[in-house]
Amino acid sequence: MPVPAEQTPTGTILVKTQENHLDCVVYARVSSNDQKPDLDRIVARIVEAVTLKGLRVSKTGAYFCSGLNGHRPKLKRLLSDSSVKIIAVEHKDRLRRFGYEYIESALQSQGRHLIVIDKSGIKNDLVEDMISVLTSFCARLYGRRAAKNKTKKALEVIKNGSDTQP
Repeated sequence: MPVPAEQTPTGTILVKTQENHLDCVVYARVSSNDQKPDLDRIVARIVEAVTLKGLRVSKTGAYFCSGLNGHRPKLKRLLSDSSVKIIAVEHKDRLRRFGYEYIESALQSQGRHLIVIDKSGIKNDLVEDMISVLTSFCARLYGRRAAKNKTKKALEVIKNGSDTQP
């Protein structure tokens, strides 16, 4: 048979569901290093939830990076690894703030799955999308302002440094 099965002494064939034999990779992310205690608790909650679903955790990944930053080499490596069949996250925005549905669809087309442990935060997608967009704009605005201020300070140091030289 193309799936795991077992024949009982009476001749009945019991087909075992694949989910019970699949390994799961846990992906957890927080935005900053000061949230490290939260990260450990998030990983523990995800591991507990997937274990209750009958899955084995083969690997956990816990990362510190902004949800607005699209440059996540470890996530890219995880998504491109075709041996990873199931990825579990606590909330969908922990994987990607934008484009979660595209990642989910791409993985499904390869026979792979995303498991979201806590779906309670997903109440009103339109409101969630607006919050995400506003957060992104604010981060860009404040990020530019911070970069502008750092540049201004660096130029002042260069200017003051050159004035004090003989």
